[in-house]
Amino acid sequence: MTFRLSLDKGSFLVRLSREAIGHFLDTSEKIEPPKETPKELREKSGVFVTINSIRGEARELRGCIGYPYPTSPLVEATIDSAINAAVGDPRFPPLNKKELDSVVIEVSVLTPLELNKVGDPRDHISKITIGKDGLVVERGWCKGLLLPQVPVEMDWDKEDFLSNCCLKAGLSPDSWLLDGTKVYRFQAIIFKETSPNGEVRLVELGAGK
Repeated sequence: MTFRLSLDKGSFLVRLSREAIGHFLDTSEKIEPPKETPKELREKSGVFVTINSIRGEARELRGCIGYPYPTSPLVEATIDSAINAAVGDPRFPPLNKKELDSVVIEVSVLTPLELNKVGDPRDHISKITIGKDGLVVERGWCKGLLLPQVPVEMDWDKEDFLSNCCLKAGLSPDSWLLDGTKVYRFQAIIFKETSPNGEVRLVELGAGK
């Protein structure tokens, strides 16, 4: 798909994610893509759905699952990701219906992954832009992904970002420096609720270190 999404289409995906989660928690069934789904959202794209709990002024991760690759129509991948983020993230217990009123939904639509081509592994640092790029680190069967918003939220520099992506893959934090480790970059258009079931906004990530 062309990597542009208007706010109304992003809002559509966020609202659809909330609807898909609520319907699944009520019926244990997956909803079908609405008939009024815009044609752009029927094109294949990677996507992640993030659920954050609201505790006072703080937000805590409650689930995050997605499709790194454009293998399914965006609308279908969003529905699947939303349900899996709610009940299938192994880091958290399944979301219950009462919690829906105290969580915010975030949808990140991904560009295709681009392999960093470097002669020296330390050159990965010069190819990464904090506040723009997400990362995938791959070594053998191990693979870890971190969305572009993560290093901004965690106030990481580029080395922190690479090291934590290695940890996400189940590797040692310096594995990005080893020959044979692959590092991929991608970007994301991010839409999120400002409050539970509230206004949806396009997220502008600040420049990092």
